[in-house]
Amino acid sequence: MRRLIYACLLLVIISACASKQEVKPYNWESDLHQRLLTDFCLTESQVKDYIRKYIPDVTDEQMRKWEESKALECMILDGEKRYFRNAGPNLFRVDSACYNRKVEKEGVRLSGSDKVNKEHLPEVIAAVQKEGKAIVQPKRMRITYTLTVDTNAVPDGKIIRCWLPYPRTDQARQRDVKLISASEEEYTLSPASAGHSTLYMERRAVLNEPTVFSETFEYTSCAEWHNLKPEDVKPYDMASALYKEYTAERETHIRFTPRIRELSAKLTEGETNPLLKAQRIFRWINDNFPWASAREYSTIENIPEYVLDNRHGDCGQVSLLFITLCRCSGIPAHFQSGFMMHPNAWNLHDWAEIYFEGVGWVPVDQSFGIPVFAEDAGQQMFFLGGIDSWRMIVNSDYSMPLIPEKQYPRSETVDFQRGEVEWEGGNLYFPQWSYRMDIDYLNY
Repeated sequence: MRRLIYACLLLVIISACASKQEVKPYNWESDLHQRLLTDFCLTESQVKDYIRKYIPDVTDEQMRKWEESKALECMILDGEKRYFRNAGPNLFRVDSACYNRKVEKEGVRLSGSDKVNKEHLPEVIAAVQKEGKAIVQPKRMRITYTLTVDTNAVPDGKIIRCWLPYPRTDQARQRDVKLISASEEEYTLSPASAGHSTLYMERRAVLNEPTVFSETFEYTSCAEWHNLKPEDVKPYDMASALYKEYTAERETHIRFTPRIRELSAKLTEGETNPLLKAQRIFRWINDNFPWASAREYSTIENIPEYVLDNRHGDCGQVSLLFITLCRCSGIPAHFQSGFMMHPNAWNLHDWAEIYFEGVGWVPVDQSFGIPVFAEDAGQQMFFLGGIDSWRMIVNSDYSMPLIPEKQYPRSETVDFQRGEVEWEGGNLYFPQWSYRMDIDYLNY
């Protein structure tokens, strides 16, 4: 009996040692590879099936040309050509001939946010002119944000750490933030000075049950619009701390590469007024980089260079290109993001702010750009110096530390919107959890 007990104990020890040996230390390259496999998950035949809805006789030669032009995004992973999960829809946003084929079949439709803003922007401009102030049109919202970790994504009894997005309390156009409830009794709100505004909670996983984190809060969001004129902008104090910080390069995506320097000089050649410089950059990006669904930012080494290489970008990508070109041109700029909250059209969204001496910081939404419905100059350039009421500002910068600090690299290493989740065994990547936002518009 004693020998049997000893033998059993020995087997337990050996088994435990083997289990410990199987746990590999974290490796970013392996993590990145898995992230790329998640984003580039389609075969050529799957992409062709989508394209045939608009181009029934698509050929292999056409596929190769679209790939060479970067209109059809793919890469070789594990020796196999794999296509981006939204490669098909993006083709009809990026390639002009394909775009026209889609329009011939389906026509042109305003997006949900454009439908709202077509009525809203004239109201904002009129309110600013009437009230004599830049911040107007308050909209009160109550939000319930829920993040659900998949059943058995984490072993039973292990603590899951969760960071949820929370509206900033340090913004003039976002006010009266009020936390109504949180799913856990104990939680941590980040300080107002944090680059990412978060509500942090912990909860133990339960076998065969999803783990649900939620928060409910209210806040008021306002529109802002500045009727900017070149003569209102004064020369910068280049010795100021603000100017030095917000015209500098920044890890990893605000880099003054030779191409960025050359492009910045070309776009602003012969112009000295900061507003007119910014307008040139804004118009050029608007005219040359159509919106397209983006791969995860954590998989991109330098986002502005990626936009230039691929000739398209989503909201955060074109915003980072705009910010980089502005900074390189001597215009202070920084990243801002959170959500667009337009009724029936809410989504993750990124934009920017730039600083003009004599005016202050003003919002810039490069992705919204020049509205297709704009009827006059004020509406055409509304989003350079203006922003609609339908926002939730969460971030005043990118790639900043979370509070409390996260142990493993974030699922989104640049932006922070959907939330972040981890446990002692590693980060929980997006396929392992889902999020939901329920919005109650209190004065719409």
